[in-house]
Amino acid sequence: MQKFCNYAMMRSVKATLTITSRGVVTLPAKLREALGLKGDDQLIAETTPEGLLLRPAVTLPIEIYSEAREQEFDAAEADLGVLLDDKGRGRKVPRAKAPRAGRR
Repeated sequence: MQKFCNYAMMRSVKATLTITSRGVVTLPAKLREALGLKGDDQLIAETTPEGLLLRPAVTLPIEIYSEAREQEFDAAEADLGVLLDDKGRGRKVPRAKAPRAGRR
């Protein structure tokens, strides 16, 4: 689980970084620890008037559905449509009964 830190409350940590001939930059351990970063975390790099800004990136997994999986969804939606149609035509659909309060 990634730990999020409050950047405004964080003490300033400075380090000198080296860029390799391949363009690789290594963040020193004290910077990674201060920011709660670990291996394979992603950063966003952007230029600002003050220089280069590195900040953690938020990545979300996505799921790409196969044709067969989309057909399963379509079938489930059709089944739900039939159920809702039956309910709309006056067929009784069981409801949970709320307990009645006793008289005093």
